[in-house]
Amino acid sequence: MSEHIGAKPGAWKGEARPLFLAPMAGVSDLPFRLLAKDCGADVTITEFTNSTALTREAAMSWRKMESHATEIPFIPQIFGGDAGDMATAAEMLAQSADIIDLNFGCPAPKVTKICAGAALMGEPDNLVSMVEGIIKRIDIPVTAKMRLGTGLGDNNALDICKELENIGTSRLCVHGRTLRQRYSGEADWNSIQRIVDGVEVPVIANGDVVDAKSAQLCLETTGAAGLMIGRGAIGRPAVFGEIKVGLGWMKEEDLPWIKELGEDWYQRSEIGRAFATRKWCWDKYIEYSHLTMGLQPRWMQRHAVAFTKGLPGAKKIRHMMHGAPTPEDFANGISDYLSPNTTEN
Repeated sequence: MSEHIGAKPGAWKGEARPLFLAPMAGVSDLPFRLLAKDCGADVTITEFTNSTALTREAAMSWRKMESHATEIPFIPQIFGGDAGDMATAAEMLAQSADIIDLNFGCPAPKVTKICAGAALMGEPDNLVSMVEGIIKRIDIPVTAKMRLGTGLGDNNALDICKELENIGTSRLCVHGRTLRQRYSGEADWNSIQRIVDGVEVPVIANGDVVDAKSAQLCLETTGAAGLMIGRGAIGRPAVFGEIKVGLGWMKEEDLPWIKELGEDWYQRSEIGRAFATRKWCWDKYIEYSHLTMGLQPRWMQRHAVAFTKGLPGAKKIRHMMHGAPTPEDFANGISDYLSPNTTEN
């Protein structure tokens, strides 16, 4: 049993269970992962990355695999349709990783068209054989993320999970939708619950967890060993701490942005608190960017749009993106916009 995974827990009785940041392309870059950790995420996973590109030493792909000493455990996630490339990439990454995670859940056409991601659920024998080949090649735990099925015919996630458990997969994560659904409709937590009950390895539930209320309902329904949050954390990494406060796993005053503001936090309106929280998150993201990868304009632009979404005056951000002469000016401009005006907020 890996120290970073642990055993399958029993029925959920309100105790704290780990919260995972999902491996999202264009979102889960290293500075954002470190920020999510500060906000309360227990486990972070890299952006999912093409295994074939890694085996060919593609610089941009390997950049996604960079980590930091404080990111423990370090879990790179890879995808691919070629079993040989998947095993080779896993072997290359195992030199620095604590766990290798395999993506069988991505519904994006650019992934599924090479029979990778969620498309492999339509070829379960190949999927299981691929995982077995990887497990035989490396000495660290292998985990897998998947969907309920392809949406064509009966869902087969439970059968696949049982086979993956039998060949030594250490942990599973299931998104409660099919490939065909992509992100439409509602996540089927009841199907995840049947998978939780059907295997003896830990199962992480994913899909439609966006706040403390949905987190509680998901844990009550599924009994999962933990929760993975994806779209609910885009622009809102504070959601991890907010869930922990809402479920009684930590005190509100221990949230880092409230610690920084002190009593001033409690004098602010709801919108004022939203500005203050997102400013703290943005400034910390920039701090971690300087510490690790440097200021990356494309990453900053994506996160700036997400961090400011729904706030008054946020449309100005797009003009700021194109008008700032340097990345540093852009970073400061976003921080200034998010600085709460105490007389208004």
